[in-house]
Amino acid sequence: MGSGFPGFPQEGIDFLRKLARHNRREWFQPRKPVFEEQVKTPMRLLVEKLNAAMIAFAPEYVTDADKAIYRIYRDTRFSQDKTPYKDHIAASFHRRGPCHGDAGYYVAVSHKEVAVGGGVYMPQPDTLLEIRNRIAERHEELRTILRARAVKRLLGDLQGEQLSRVPKGFCADHPAADLLRFKRFILYVELPPDLATTPALYGEVLQRFRAMRPFLEFLNGPAARRPASTGLSVF
Repeated sequence: MGSGFPGFPQEGIDFLRKLARHNRREWFQPRKPVFEEQVKTPMRLLVEKLNAAMIAFAPEYVTDADKAIYRIYRDTRFSQDKTPYKDHIAASFHRRGPCHGDAGYYVAVSHKEVAVGGGVYMPQPDTLLEIRNRIAERHEELRTILRARAVKRLLGDLQGEQLSRVPKGFCADHPAADLLRFKRFILYVELPPDLATTPALYGEVLQRFRAMRPFLEFLNGPAARRPASTGLSVF
């Protein structure tokens, strides 16, 4: 049985391509209805279909679509790049309840690629220390997760910014030294942009979300294993 997700319309992908070239308010504003209909509405449908599937294997990550989808507007306050709009549309799925940089799922669509990933991108210092302590105690468990056939085939290797040496508080010769140096813990892959306009997009994203579940559980710790309601809620 199909998912009921047809893929993004080509007009939506073309819109993102043109937005990358004409990233100005005077270009975007008259075309905002095209963005809403051809880009944001398909992304909302994709999020809803993924939510429905995640009830079976990651119910606590089911996220209201309007909360999951990122705004198209860039935060330019602290950036030298003052272009006002993103040239992609993205969504993330985090555990319901208080969120303090916990690990979650991510999907983005642009005219350049389809990106699928998950993990912790910019953890707060206390969260990072908690993850490192967990790695120090259970590094073989994490290595087993990362070596899993589905993870290697669908997502590749662990990614993220790393320190040049083992962080303070951990032995330099710790058997998990290579993992402890990570500052960010990410599984991430970029798929061909043509995938976005096909019904296969849903399945390609979903199988990677399934494969990542043990990785997110490890990063988030015991709270990720608590029983969760399958109903939608707002953070």
